[in-house]
Amino acid sequence: MKIMCYGVRDYEISIFKRIEALLNHELVLNEDYLDNSNYESALGYETLIIRGNCKISDQNLEKLHDAGLKYLLTRTAGYDHIPVEKCKELGIKAAYAPGYSPASIAELAVALGMSLLRDIPEAIMDSAKCDFTLNSRMFGREVRSCMVGIIGCGRIGKETAKLYKALGARVLGTDPVQDEKMKGIIEYCSLDDLLSRADIISIHMSYVPGVNDHIIGKEEFKKMKYGAVLINTSRGELVDTEALIESVELGRLLRAGLDVIDDEKKVFF
Repeated sequence: MKIMCYGVRDYEISIFKRIEALLNHELVLNEDYLDNSNYESALGYETLIIRGNCKISDQNLEKLHDAGLKYLLTRTAGYDHIPVEKCKELGIKAAYAPGYSPASIAELAVALGMSLLRDIPEAIMDSAKCDFTLNSRMFGREVRSCMVGIIGCGRIGKETAKLYKALGARVLGTDPVQDEKMKGIIEYCSLDDLLSRADIISIHMSYVPGVNDHIIGKEEFKKMKYGAVLINTSRGELVDTEALIESVELGRLLRAGLDVIDDEKKVFF
């Protein structure tokens, strides 16, 4: 089988080559992202492997199907860029990665939280300008004196909770499903309760278009305690960026650590 792989980065080529030899399929590696301007490069391929920034219209997906497309796979945990209903209609089988390393993302989230509590980013920027003066923002807080709120207590959220708990923080969590095994680590509560009490709010929930868009919006920011820190390593669509900026400018939200932003495809790379 010939498989077209989009969004392949140079340091991933050796991995794809190992997989190619293991599976005995021909992998055609393309550094470009699949979109409506270059979809013709996929014509005739039975299988496509894409990434989160690849997206084509239903009309062009039909053309690919007519040319033999049977499988559309994304090597991401998120799949909102996959036209699921259209795939069902055309009989194209789609699949996504079951998940990333939970520890990897949890460590990033905690690192962002720690750096903002200690105001490390600002200190680095000042040092780069040879500015070694001190200001009131540079007096950091200890994690063990903080209340941490985890929004979305799945695999990644649980790992994040464990890390913060190990550092001595008190951990709140909100999720439709409460894990009995985690109740010694996470104190489950409502979203409103979490927002009003947490010093660090860390988002770890999946994004479902039309269901939880901007679940953290203007009203949610109003419910946060003054001086809170927001961390988002999930999906940018979960947070209303304009409301976030307003909250920072008003001083309610002290800082934000963002691995993702709403509609990031416009600026990604």
